[in-house]
Amino acid sequence: MDDRHLRPGRTGREIIKRALQRTFIGAVLSVSALYACDYLALRFRIATNRNPYGTVRMQPYYAVPQKNGNTEFLFDDPQDVTCVHSLFPHGSDDPCWY
Repeated sequence: MDDRHLRPGRTGREIIKRALQRTFIGAVLSVSALYACDYLALRFRIATNRNPYGTVRMQPYYAVPQKNGNTEFLFDDPQDVTCVHSLFPHGSDDPCWY
């Protein structure tokens, strides 16, 4: 005789736990696949010389706290920073949209 029909049903907590686990695993796999596709697209642009890098003009500044509680901002000269045309940072370069 088969005893599968005697197995008790799952509780609501078990169902929610399994659904959350599947959602988390799906999100991690989706982000991983998106990063891999972004990396492959960047490597393709590098291999075919299709403008994979860009520059962004950035003006660095320093926030210096004063003894009286105020903050003084010291602005440095604008600098050109190399960036990569992608969704995610690759290597030591940030994406240009960032």
